[in-house]
Amino acid sequence: MKEFVYTITDPEGIHARPAGVLVKEAAKYPCNVTIAKDGREVDAKRIMGVMSLGVKCGQEITMKTDGDEEEAAADALLAFLKENL
Repeated sequence: MKEFVYTITDPEGIHARPAGVLVKEAAKYPCNVTIAKDGREVDAKRIMGVMSLGVKCGQEITMKTDGDEEEAAADALLAFLKENL
């Protein structure tokens, strides 16, 4: 299992458009991908779960990847977050 913490810098937080792109990025990998905020963890491959976290600018999220290609998934998702959120 790989895990990393990221602080959201987008002034709008994780709103609909980047949430959709994040879900598509997570879905590229066969491993389990979860995103957590304030102790609540959801499947990062499900848009409603990601949106339900209500992540705002300045808040920290924890992403976990577990399974096949977990390292590649973690690296790609961290790069995505840095570029987009």
